[in-house]
Amino acid sequence: MDVIRLKGGRALNGKVTVGGAKNAALPIFAATLLTDEPCVLENVPDLRDIRSMVEIMQYLGAEVTQEGPHTWRIHAKVIGTRAPYELVRKMRASICLLGPMVSRMRKAEISFPGGCVIGPRPIDLHIKGLEKLSCDVKTRGGYVFVDAAKLKGGEIFLGGRQGSTVTGTENILMAAVLAPGTTCIDSAACEPEVEDLCRMLIGMGAKIEGVGSHRLIIHGVKKLHGVTHSIIPDRIEAGTYLLAGLMTKGDVTVEGARARDLSAFIDKLEEAGQLVQVIDDNTLRIRAANTRLHPVDIITLPHPGFPTDLQAQMCALMAQTPGLSIITERVYPNRFMHVPELQRMGADIAIEGPSAIIKGDHRLSGAPVMASDLRASAALILAGLTADTGETWVQRIYHLDRGYEKMDVKLQSLGADIERLNESAMPNDLKGEE
Repeated sequence: MDVIRLKGGRALNGKVTVGGAKNAALPIFAATLLTDEPCVLENVPDLRDIRSMVEIMQYLGAEVTQEGPHTWRIHAKVIGTRAPYELVRKMRASICLLGPMVSRMRKAEISFPGGCVIGPRPIDLHIKGLEKLSCDVKTRGGYVFVDAAKLKGGEIFLGGRQGSTVTGTENILMAAVLAPGTTCIDSAACEPEVEDLCRMLIGMGAKIEGVGSHRLIIHGVKKLHGVTHSIIPDRIEAGTYLLAGLMTKGDVTVEGARARDLSAFIDKLEEAGQLVQVIDDNTLRIRAANTRLHPVDIITLPHPGFPTDLQAQMCALMAQTPGLSIITERVYPNRFMHVPELQRMGADIAIEGPSAIIKGDHRLSGAPVMASDLRASAALILAGLTADTGETWVQRIYHLDRGYEKMDVKLQSLGADIERLNESAMPNDLKGEE
Protein backbone atom coordinates (compact mmCIF):
# COMPACT_ATOMS: atom_id res chain seq x y z
CA MET A 1 0.00 0.00 0.00
CA ASP A 2 1.24 3.50 -0.84
CA VAL A 3 1.34 6.75 1.11
CA ILE A 4 1.94 10.33 0.03
CA ARG A 5 4.62 12.46 1.65
CA LEU A 6 4.57 16.19 1.08
CA LYS A 7 6.03 19.37 2.45
CA GLY A 8 4.46 22.80 2.20
CA GLY A 9 5.86 26.25 1.63
CA ARG A 10 6.10 26.28 -2.17
CA ALA A 11 3.92 28.41 -4.43
CA LEU A 12 2.55 26.30 -7.27
CA ASN A 13 2.99 27.69 -10.76
CA GLY A 14 2.31 26.40 -14.25
CA LYS A 15 -0.32 24.57 -16.26
CA VAL A 16 -2.14 21.35 -15.45
CA THR A 17 -4.68 19.33 -17.45
CA VAL A 18 -7.52 17.49 -15.79
CA GLY A 19 -8.77 14.12 -16.97
CA GLY A 20 -12.21 12.90 -17.91
CA ALA A 21 -14.93 13.05 -15.28
CA LYS A 22 -15.18 9.87 -13.22
CA ASN A 23 -18.81 10.59 -12.38
CA ALA A 24 -19.63 10.85 -16.08
CA ALA A 25 -17.51 7.92 -17.23
CA LEU A 26 -19.04 5.31 -14.91
CA PRO A 27 -22.70 5.62 -16.02
CA ILE A 28 -21.54 6.06 -19.63
CA PHE A 29 -19.67 2.75 -19.39
CA ALA A 30 -22.91 1.21 -18.11
CA ALA A 31 -24.85 2.75 -21.01
CA THR A 32 -22.81 0.79 -23.55
CA LEU A 33 -24.74 -2.29 -22.38
CA LEU A 34 -27.84 -0.82 -24.05
CA THR A 35 -26.66 -1.86 -27.51
CA ASP A 36 -25.24 -5.00 -29.08
CA GLU A 37 -23.00 -2.84 -31.28
CA PRO A 38 -19.46 -1.70 -30.35
CA CYS A 39 -18.94 1.62 -28.55
CA VAL A 40 -15.72 3.61 -28.17
CA LEU A 41 -15.19 5.90 -25.18
CA GLU A 42 -12.49 8.56 -25.23
CA ASN A 43 -10.99 10.77 -22.51
CA VAL A 44 -11.61 8.05 -19.92
CA PRO A 45 -9.63 8.67 -16.72
CA ASP A 46 -7.26 5.96 -15.50
CA LEU A 47 -8.81 5.35 -12.09
CA ARG A 48 -9.45 2.52 -9.69
CA ASP A 49 -13.24 2.92 -10.08
CA ILE A 50 -12.99 2.60 -13.86
CA ARG A 51 -11.09 -0.67 -13.49
CA SER A 52 -13.78 -1.92 -11.09
CA MET A 53 -16.49 -1.08 -13.61
CA VAL A 54 -14.58 -2.88 -16.37
CA GLU A 55 -14.37 -5.99 -14.18
CA ILE A 56 -18.14 -6.03 -13.59
CA MET A 57 -18.97 -5.48 -17.26
CA GLN A 58 -16.65 -8.29 -18.30
CA TYR A 59 -18.40 -10.54 -15.78
CA LEU A 60 -21.70 -9.62 -17.45
CA GLY A 61 -20.27 -10.78 -20.78
CA ALA A 62 -19.18 -7.56 -22.47
CA GLU A 63 -15.92 -7.49 -24.40
CA VAL A 64 -13.99 -4.56 -22.91
CA THR A 65 -10.58 -3.63 -24.28
CA GLN A 66 -8.31 -0.66 -23.74
CA GLU A 67 -7.19 0.79 -27.07
CA GLY A 68 -5.06 3.63 -25.68
CA PRO A 69 -4.17 5.37 -22.41
CA HIS A 70 -7.66 6.94 -22.17
CA THR A 71 -9.65 5.07 -24.84
CA TRP A 72 -11.81 1.99 -24.32
CA ARG A 73 -13.85 -0.18 -26.69
CA ILE A 74 -16.89 -1.99 -25.33
CA HIS A 75 -18.86 -4.57 -27.28
CA ALA A 76 -21.78 -5.94 -25.28
CA LYS A 77 -23.10 -8.33 -27.91
CA VAL A 78 -24.51 -10.67 -25.28
CA ILE A 79 -24.89 -9.76 -21.60
CA GLY A 80 -26.08 -11.41 -18.44
CA THR A 81 -28.61 -10.12 -15.95
CA ARG A 82 -26.90 -10.69 -12.60
CA ALA A 83 -24.30 -8.47 -10.92
CA PRO A 84 -23.06 -10.21 -7.74
CA TYR A 85 -22.17 -8.74 -4.37
CA GLU A 86 -18.47 -9.61 -4.56
CA LEU A 87 -18.10 -7.21 -7.50
CA VAL A 88 -20.75 -4.58 -6.75
CA ARG A 89 -19.50 -4.03 -3.18
CA LYS A 90 -16.27 -2.51 -4.49
CA MET A 91 -17.98 0.58 -5.85
CA ARG A 92 -21.34 2.21 -5.15
CA ALA A 93 -21.60 3.56 -8.70
CA SER A 94 -22.02 0.03 -10.01
CA ILE A 95 -25.73 0.41 -9.19
CA CYS A 96 -25.99 2.38 -12.46
CA LEU A 97 -25.82 -0.98 -14.27
CA LEU A 98 -29.38 -1.63 -13.10
CA GLY A 99 -31.07 0.67 -15.65
CA PRO A 100 -29.32 -0.73 -18.74
CA MET A 101 -29.96 -4.36 -17.72
CA VAL A 102 -33.63 -3.62 -17.13
CA SER A 103 -33.95 -1.72 -20.41
CA ARG A 104 -32.22 -4.19 -22.70
CA MET A 105 -32.78 -7.56 -21.01
CA ARG A 106 -36.13 -6.85 -19.30
CA LYS A 107 -34.82 -8.35 -16.07
CA ALA A 108 -32.03 -7.69 -13.60
CA GLU A 109 -30.57 -9.05 -10.39
CA ILE A 110 -28.05 -6.78 -8.68
CA SER A 111 -26.63 -6.61 -5.19
CA PHE A 112 -27.30 -3.59 -3.04
CA PRO A 113 -24.12 -1.50 -3.23
CA GLY A 114 -23.68 -1.37 0.54
CA GLY A 115 -22.73 1.40 2.95
CA CYS A 116 -20.66 4.51 2.38
CA VAL A 117 -18.36 6.40 4.71
CA ILE A 118 -19.80 9.82 3.73
CA GLY A 119 -23.31 8.81 4.75
CA PRO A 120 -26.27 6.70 3.65
CA ARG A 121 -27.10 6.69 -0.05
CA PRO A 122 -30.26 4.62 -0.38
CA ILE A 123 -31.65 3.44 -3.72
CA ASP A 124 -35.33 3.82 -2.82
CA LEU A 125 -35.83 6.43 -5.55
CA HIS A 126 -34.28 4.07 -8.11
CA ILE A 127 -36.82 1.43 -7.12
CA LYS A 128 -39.68 3.95 -7.11
CA GLY A 129 -38.74 5.05 -10.62
CA LEU A 130 -38.61 1.49 -11.96
CA GLU A 131 -42.02 0.73 -10.46
CA LYS A 132 -43.40 3.80 -12.27
CA LEU A 133 -42.09 2.19 -15.46
CA SER A 134 -44.33 -0.83 -14.71
CA CYS A 135 -41.48 -3.00 -13.41
CA ASP A 136 -42.03 -5.57 -10.68
CA VAL A 137 -39.29 -4.93 -8.10
CA LYS A 138 -38.49 -7.13 -5.11
CA THR A 139 -35.66 -6.98 -2.58
CA ARG A 140 -34.37 -9.90 -0.56
CA GLY A 141 -31.08 -11.26 0.68
CA GLY A 142 -29.26 -8.02 -0.10
CA TYR A 143 -30.27 -8.09 -3.78
CA VAL A 144 -32.67 -6.16 -5.99
CA PHE A 145 -34.69 -8.33 -8.39
CA VAL A 146 -36.44 -6.62 -11.28
CA ASP A 147 -38.93 -8.18 -13.70
CA ALA A 148 -39.39 -5.67 -16.53
CA ALA A 149 -41.48 -7.80 -18.88
CA LYS A 150 -44.17 -5.06 -18.86
CA LEU A 151 -41.71 -2.15 -19.12
CA LYS A 152 -43.33 1.00 -20.51
CA GLY A 153 -43.06 4.77 -20.18
CA GLY A 154 -44.48 6.62 -17.22
CA GLU A 155 -44.61 9.84 -15.18
CA ILE A 156 -41.93 9.87 -12.48
CA PHE A 157 -41.03 12.37 -9.73
CA LEU A 158 -37.49 11.74 -8.48
CA GLY A 159 -37.09 14.40 -5.79
CA GLY A 160 -35.78 13.21 -2.42
CA ARG A 161 -34.83 14.49 1.00
CA GLN A 162 -31.50 15.87 -0.26
CA GLY A 163 -32.89 16.97 -3.62
CA SER A 164 -32.52 15.25 -6.97
CA THR A 165 -30.78 11.88 -7.18
CA VAL A 166 -27.98 11.74 -9.73
CA THR A 167 -27.55 7.98 -10.09
CA GLY A 168 -31.30 7.52 -9.74
CA THR A 169 -31.88 9.91 -12.65
CA GLU A 170 -29.24 8.09 -14.70
CA ASN A 171 -30.74 4.67 -13.96
CA ILE A 172 -34.30 5.68 -14.83
CA LEU A 173 -33.12 7.55 -17.92
CA MET A 174 -31.30 4.45 -19.20
CA ALA A 175 -34.24 2.21 -18.34
CA ALA A 176 -36.61 4.51 -20.24
CA VAL A 177 -34.73 4.90 -23.54
CA LEU A 178 -35.83 1.45 -24.74
CA ALA A 179 -39.22 1.45 -22.98
CA PRO A 180 -42.31 1.70 -25.22
CA GLY A 181 -44.08 5.05 -24.94
CA THR A 182 -43.03 8.32 -23.34
CA THR A 183 -41.40 8.83 -19.95
CA CYS A 184 -41.34 12.15 -18.08
CA ILE A 185 -38.84 12.50 -15.22
CA ASP A 186 -39.59 15.47 -12.97
CA SER A 187 -37.01 16.72 -10.46
CA ALA A 188 -34.34 15.06 -12.56
CA ALA A 189 -30.73 15.75 -11.60
CA CYS A 190 -29.16 18.25 -14.01
CA GLU A 191 -25.47 17.78 -13.17
CA PRO A 192 -23.06 18.14 -16.13
CA GLU A 193 -22.36 14.41 -15.82
CA VAL A 194 -26.06 13.64 -16.39
CA GLU A 195 -26.01 15.96 -19.42
CA ASP A 196 -23.01 14.07 -20.77
CA LEU A 197 -24.86 10.77 -20.42
CA CYS A 198 -27.83 12.27 -22.28
CA ARG A 199 -25.59 13.43 -25.12
CA MET A 200 -24.06 9.97 -25.39
CA LEU A 201 -27.49 8.29 -25.43
CA ILE A 202 -28.73 10.70 -28.11
CA GLY A 203 -25.63 9.80 -30.12
CA MET A 204 -26.77 6.17 -29.85
CA GLY A 205 -30.21 7.03 -31.23
CA ALA A 206 -32.18 7.82 -28.06
CA LYS A 207 -34.85 10.54 -28.15
CA ILE A 208 -34.46 12.81 -25.11
CA GLU A 209 -35.85 16.31 -24.55
CA GLY A 210 -34.99 18.78 -21.77
CA VAL A 211 -31.29 17.89 -21.47
CA GLY A 212 -29.73 20.01 -18.73
CA SER A 213 -33.06 20.74 -17.02
CA HIS A 214 -35.00 19.25 -14.12
CA ARG A 215 -37.58 17.76 -16.50
CA LEU A 216 -36.51 15.07 -18.94
CA ILE A 217 -38.85 13.65 -21.56
CA ILE A 218 -37.79 10.35 -23.13
CA HIS A 219 -39.50 8.84 -26.14
CA GLY A 220 -38.66 5.16 -26.15
CA VAL A 221 -37.05 3.63 -29.22
CA LYS A 222 -36.76 -0.03 -30.25
CA LYS A 223 -32.99 -0.19 -30.62
CA LEU A 224 -29.83 1.82 -29.95
CA HIS A 225 -26.63 1.66 -32.00
CA GLY A 226 -22.94 2.02 -31.26
CA VAL A 227 -21.26 5.38 -30.76
CA THR A 228 -17.90 7.06 -30.21
CA HIS A 229 -18.11 9.47 -27.29
CA SER A 230 -15.58 11.66 -25.46
CA ILE A 231 -16.09 12.08 -21.69
CA ILE A 232 -16.37 15.64 -20.36
CA PRO A 233 -13.51 16.97 -18.19
CA ASP A 234 -13.72 16.45 -14.43
CA ARG A 235 -15.03 19.65 -12.80
CA ILE A 236 -14.12 18.45 -9.29
CA GLU A 237 -10.51 17.73 -10.26
CA ALA A 238 -10.40 21.15 -11.94
CA GLY A 239 -11.70 22.88 -8.81
CA THR A 240 -9.16 21.03 -6.66
CA TYR A 241 -6.19 22.27 -8.74
CA LEU A 242 -7.54 25.82 -8.77
CA LEU A 243 -7.66 25.64 -4.97
CA ALA A 244 -4.09 24.31 -4.91
CA GLY A 245 -2.95 27.41 -6.77
CA LEU A 246 -4.94 29.71 -4.52
CA MET A 247 -3.89 28.14 -1.23
CA THR A 248 -0.18 28.20 -2.10
CA LYS A 249 -0.34 31.82 -3.40
CA GLY A 250 0.64 30.57 -6.83
CA ASP A 251 -0.29 31.06 -10.47
CA VAL A 252 -2.02 27.98 -11.89
CA THR A 253 -3.79 27.50 -15.21
CA VAL A 254 -6.15 24.54 -15.42
CA GLU A 255 -7.06 23.07 -18.79
CA GLY A 256 -10.28 21.10 -18.69
CA ALA A 257 -11.87 23.59 -16.29
CA ARG A 258 -15.18 24.71 -17.76
CA ALA A 259 -16.57 27.84 -16.10
CA ARG A 260 -20.16 26.81 -16.93
CA ASP A 261 -19.73 23.65 -14.83
CA LEU A 262 -18.18 25.49 -11.87
CA SER A 263 -20.29 28.64 -11.57
CA ALA A 264 -21.24 28.24 -7.88
CA PHE A 265 -17.62 27.36 -6.97
CA ILE A 266 -16.22 30.34 -8.91
CA ASP A 267 -18.81 32.61 -7.29
CA LYS A 268 -17.64 31.62 -3.80
CA LEU A 269 -13.96 32.14 -4.68
CA GLU A 270 -14.79 35.62 -5.96
CA GLU A 271 -16.85 36.31 -2.83
CA ALA A 272 -13.75 35.31 -0.85
CA GLY A 273 -11.69 37.85 -2.80
CA GLN A 274 -10.04 35.71 -5.51
CA LEU A 275 -10.63 36.53 -9.16
CA VAL A 276 -10.87 33.49 -11.43
CA GLN A 277 -9.74 34.32 -14.96
CA VAL A 278 -11.65 32.66 -17.79
CA ILE A 279 -9.10 32.03 -20.54
CA ASP A 280 -11.53 30.20 -22.85
CA ASP A 281 -14.41 27.73 -22.67
CA ASN A 282 -12.09 25.03 -21.37
CA THR A 283 -9.46 26.89 -19.33
CA LEU A 284 -9.39 28.80 -16.04
CA ARG A 285 -6.53 30.54 -14.27
CA ILE A 286 -5.82 31.62 -10.69
CA ARG A 287 -3.16 34.19 -9.86
CA ALA A 288 -3.09 34.41 -6.07
CA ALA A 289 0.22 36.08 -5.12
CA ASN A 290 -1.37 39.24 -3.64
CA THR A 291 -4.79 37.85 -2.76
CA ARG A 292 -6.29 38.73 0.63
CA LEU A 293 -9.02 36.23 1.33
CA HIS A 294 -12.23 36.81 3.27
CA PRO A 295 -14.38 34.23 5.07
CA VAL A 296 -17.47 32.92 3.29
CA ASP A 297 -20.54 30.89 4.14
CA ILE A 298 -21.25 27.91 1.90
CA ILE A 299 -24.21 25.56 1.59
CA THR A 300 -23.72 22.47 -0.57
CA LEU A 301 -26.63 21.67 -2.88
CA PRO A 302 -27.33 19.62 -5.98
CA HIS A 303 -26.22 21.25 -9.23
CA PRO A 304 -26.21 24.15 -10.01
CA GLY A 305 -25.54 24.72 -6.31
CA PHE A 306 -22.15 24.43 -4.64
CA PRO A 307 -20.91 20.85 -5.20
CA THR A 308 -20.59 18.59 -2.18
CA ASP A 309 -17.48 17.07 -3.78
CA LEU A 310 -15.61 20.37 -3.24
CA GLN A 311 -16.75 20.86 0.34
CA ALA A 312 -13.76 19.16 2.02
CA GLN A 313 -11.28 21.12 -0.12
CA MET A 314 -13.02 24.40 0.80
CA CYS A 315 -12.77 23.46 4.47
CA ALA A 316 -8.99 23.32 4.02
CA LEU A 317 -9.00 26.75 2.35
CA MET A 318 -11.22 28.42 4.93
CA ALA A 319 -9.10 26.98 7.77
CA GLN A 320 -6.39 29.40 6.63
CA THR A 321 -8.64 32.35 5.79
CA PRO A 322 -8.94 35.10 8.45
CA GLY A 323 -12.39 35.26 10.06
CA LEU A 324 -15.29 32.93 10.70
CA SER A 325 -16.62 30.72 7.90
CA ILE A 326 -19.56 28.32 8.01
CA ILE A 327 -19.89 25.39 5.60
CA THR A 328 -23.23 23.59 5.71
CA GLU A 329 -23.58 20.18 4.08
CA ARG A 330 -27.07 19.61 2.65
CA VAL A 331 -26.29 16.69 0.35
CA TYR A 332 -24.45 14.33 2.74
CA PRO A 333 -24.85 15.87 6.24
CA ASN A 334 -22.28 13.51 7.79
CA ARG A 335 -19.55 14.30 5.28
CA PHE A 336 -17.06 15.82 7.72
CA MET A 337 -14.69 12.94 8.46
CA HIS A 338 -11.81 15.05 7.15
CA VAL A 339 -12.27 17.57 9.96
CA PRO A 340 -10.46 15.62 12.75
CA GLU A 341 -7.49 15.16 10.42
CA LEU A 342 -7.40 18.87 9.56
CA GLN A 343 -7.56 19.55 13.31
CA ARG A 344 -4.45 17.42 13.75
CA MET A 345 -2.70 19.84 11.42
CA GLY A 346 -3.80 22.85 13.48
CA ALA A 347 -7.15 23.83 11.95
CA ASP A 348 -9.79 25.31 14.29
CA ILE A 349 -13.01 23.67 13.14
CA ALA A 350 -16.09 22.71 15.16
CA ILE A 351 -18.95 20.57 13.87
CA GLU A 352 -22.47 21.62 14.82
CA GLY A 353 -25.11 19.43 13.18
CA PRO A 354 -24.70 19.61 9.39
CA SER A 355 -22.32 22.59 9.61
CA ALA A 356 -18.60 23.13 10.07
CA ILE A 357 -17.75 26.31 11.98
CA ILE A 358 -14.27 27.35 10.88
CA LYS A 359 -12.14 29.93 12.68
CA GLY A 360 -9.53 30.70 10.08
CA ASP A 361 -6.03 32.19 9.93
CA HIS A 362 -4.47 29.35 11.90
CA ARG A 363 -1.03 28.24 10.79
CA LEU A 364 -1.01 24.61 9.76
CA SER A 365 1.82 22.20 10.42
CA GLY A 366 2.64 18.92 8.74
CA ALA A 367 1.35 15.78 10.44
CA PRO A 368 0.55 12.13 9.70
CA VAL A 369 -3.10 11.99 8.63
CA MET A 370 -5.53 9.31 7.50
CA ALA A 371 -7.78 9.74 4.47
CA SER A 372 -11.35 8.59 5.02
CA ASP A 373 -12.73 9.05 1.51
CA LEU A 374 -11.90 10.39 -1.94
CA ARG A 375 -12.46 14.12 -1.41
CA ALA A 376 -11.04 14.04 2.11
CA SER A 377 -7.81 12.75 0.58
CA ALA A 378 -7.62 15.79 -1.71
CA ALA A 379 -8.38 18.18 1.16
CA LEU A 380 -5.56 16.76 3.28
CA ILE A 381 -3.10 17.07 0.41
CA LEU A 382 -4.13 20.70 -0.14
CA ALA A 383 -3.65 21.40 3.55
CA GLY A 384 -0.23 19.72 3.47
CA LEU A 385 0.84 21.93 0.56
CA THR A 386 0.32 24.99 2.75
CA ALA A 387 1.72 23.68 6.05
CA ASP A 388 4.40 26.04 7.38
CA THR A 389 6.43 23.40 9.16
CA GLY A 390 7.02 19.66 9.09
CA GLU A 391 6.00 16.98 6.66
CA THR A 392 2.54 15.64 5.96
CA TRP A 393 2.08 11.92 5.41
CA VAL A 394 -1.28 10.97 3.93
CA GLN A 395 -2.27 7.35 4.49
CA ARG A 396 -5.00 5.27 2.79
CA ILE A 397 -4.49 7.03 -0.53
CA TYR A 398 -6.28 4.21 -2.32
CA HIS A 399 -9.26 6.52 -1.80
CA LEU A 400 -7.46 9.20 -3.83
CA ASP A 401 -6.84 6.78 -6.68
CA ARG A 402 -10.59 6.35 -7.10
CA GLY A 403 -11.00 9.88 -8.45
CA TYR A 404 -7.67 11.59 -9.21
CA GLU A 405 -5.35 10.27 -11.88
CA LYS A 406 -1.69 10.75 -10.90
CA MET A 407 -2.40 13.68 -8.60
CA ASP A 408 1.09 13.55 -7.11
CA VAL A 409 2.69 13.72 -10.59
CA LYS A 410 0.50 16.66 -11.63
CA LEU A 411 1.31 18.57 -8.45
CA GLN A 412 5.01 17.86 -8.93
CA SER A 413 4.76 19.43 -12.39
CA LEU A 414 3.53 22.62 -10.67
CA GLY A 415 6.47 22.64 -8.27
CA ALA A 416 5.06 20.83 -5.24
CA ASP A 417 7.36 18.91 -2.90
CA ILE A 418 5.32 15.71 -3.01
CA GLU A 419 5.99 12.04 -3.68
CA ARG A 420 4.20 8.71 -3.58
CA LEU A 421 6.02 6.08 -1.53
CA ASN A 422 5.47 2.57 -0.32
CA GLU A 423 4.15 2.63 3.23
CA SER A 424 7.35 0.90 4.38
CA ALA A 425 9.11 4.24 3.82
CA MET A 426 6.96 5.92 6.45
CA PRO A 427 8.54 6.20 9.92
CA ASN A 428 6.96 3.67 12.25
CA ASP A 429 6.20 6.26 14.92
CA LEU A 430 4.02 8.16 12.44
CA LYS A 431 1.87 5.27 11.25
CA GLY A 432 -1.72 5.22 12.34
CA GLU A 433 -3.70 2.11 13.14
CA GLU A 434 -5.51 0.55 10.20
